[in-house]
Amino acid sequence: MAEKNTDNNESRKRLIECAKKEFLEKGFAKASLRKIAADAGVTTGAVYFFFKDKDGLLGGVTEAALTSLMGVLEKHFAEDTETDLKSYQQQDGDHDEFAEELVNVIYDNFDEMTILLDKSAGSRFEGIVEEVIDRLDTSYMALAEQYAAAMPGKRVNRDMLHWLTHVQVDAFIHMMNHFPDREDAMRFIKPVMDYLIKGWITYALL
Repeated sequence: MAEKNTDNNESRKRLIECAKKEFLEKGFAKASLRKIAADAGVTTGAVYFFFKDKDGLLGGVTEAALTSLMGVLEKHFAEDTETDLKSYQQQDGDHDEFAEELVNVIYDNFDEMTILLDKSAGSRFEGIVEEVIDRLDTSYMALAEQYAAAMPGKRVNRDMLHWLTHVQVDAFIHMMNHFPDREDAMRFIKPVMDYLIKGWITYALL
């Protein structure tokens, strides 16, 4: 039984590796399950056994990367939520650590992130950018409402916060498209993050 499980794990791993290469080269819509299976040295039926369908296979390729990314974001929001609300105006301090964590998780999983951003048309991940924006937007709104509740006479500037969320995500997409080197990406994104955080603090509340 242990030997069979080992064989299954190896087959699944090979399928993910070959699928990643195929998705990167051809995109989800044009990727061939038959070729992926052949390259992995298994039958097409093995794809359905492990992943149910093509969407499931794409999920197998990208799931760990997406989970890691969301983990970094959720950790950041949890830390912001625990910040002393009286220090709201001083929260534009050093965010280099957060920027570094985001850059590292993106560049550690660069192929998977590229597939999600540019190669997932036709799959259930096609709208992943908007899904990330929505999740960020919800967290930013909740945080801003928390600050507003502690500051009499203030209210959340919802339109500005939503726009800033789009700008933040677009900045990281721009980073991936223009800075293939991790260190160059770090140098680009850190001042961008500082700029956006200061904009958030200045315009999050009215």
